[in-house]
Amino acid sequence: MSCFERLNLSIPIIQGGMGIGVSLSSLAGSVAAQGAMGVISTANPGYDRPDFWKNPAACNMEALRHHIKRAKELAKGQGVVAINAMVATTRYTETVAAAIQAGVDAIISGAGLPLHLPSVEGAEHVALAPIVSGAKAISTICKLWDKRFNRVPDFVVVEGSQAGGHLGFSKEEVLEGKAKPLHMLVEEVCQALVPWQEKYHQAIPVFAAGGVLDGADIAKMEQHGAYGVQMATSFIATEECDASEGYKKAILAAKDEDVRIVQSPVGMPGRGLASPLLDKLAAAGRIAPSRCANCLVPCNPLNTPYCITHALIEAVKGNWEEGLFFCGGNVGKINQMTTVPALIRRLTEEWKQAKQHCI
Repeated sequence: MSCFERLNLSIPIIQGGMGIGVSLSSLAGSVAAQGAMGVISTANPGYDRPDFWKNPAACNMEALRHHIKRAKELAKGQGVVAINAMVATTRYTETVAAAIQAGVDAIISGAGLPLHLPSVEGAEHVALAPIVSGAKAISTICKLWDKRFNRVPDFVVVEGSQAGGHLGFSKEEVLEGKAKPLHMLVEEVCQALVPWQEKYHQAIPVFAAGGVLDGADIAKMEQHGAYGVQMATSFIATEECDASEGYKKAILAAKDEDVRIVQSPVGMPGRGLASPLLDKLAAAGRIAPSRCANCLVPCNPLNTPYCITHALIEAVKGNWEEGLFFCGGNVGKINQMTTVPALIRRLTEEWKQAKQHCI
């Protein structure tokens, strides 16, 4: 039995990881309690500790363990509690190991190819899932994992160009509409996984992510080979989301034309709301950081255009003037607060109805 088959996932919906502080234990635990997969973002989860800027590493590890434990308690034995860990972070291996020790069920990893993820201590006991943006990436991962670790991913998240946060596409691909649509990416990744499923005699479920909004979208992705979906922005507009009311109000007030593609210090383009911070960056070219949490491998505080940690912390606090508000491409269609149970219930009902129409 594969690690994925051992997961208690009765509803094939993943709540995407959102940092900093947007998806912690309250949201992840509530999603898992419904039988779906709740995801804690490992991007500076200790941001709200009093001494975060003095000792970010210790604060983050303490917070991560706390949130995994609390999410599992909220889940009450239902669903799956996972983390989202970015390869581009400086303490990637340490963070994943700490999450495994804390009892997390699955590791979802993107913002780079998680080529060495199976080597982390304890990784054999949890489900491992890379986030990819195409068949080439998943083929590379499978070949290396097979050769070095005698393992393949337990499931895969395929993220299209309409996702929020960091994107696995070039800025030109996103702005000029040259990126392949999500359903095509899903088909290609599913096809690329066939030989590995045959070799290991196990299914490798694919979850479609990026712009998934309703049950009809889920049914469409299923028709193209997806096992389920990953959604993020919709979960911000829930009472259980860990973000501030200010962040939630910004998401609810946003229109499709408010979305911008921004360059992140991670080295990837990102999608977020037009805001005073982006206006200042456009005018000045750079906002020099006043302090550094040493969180990203590609980021050099001497020349980075801005401190993404500071910008995301201010966003999760609801500071419109200084925050970077990541969001998905369909944010303009999210305009009403709800709860996690109500959202998942609506999605599953819409999904069932859409599937009936397809028969």
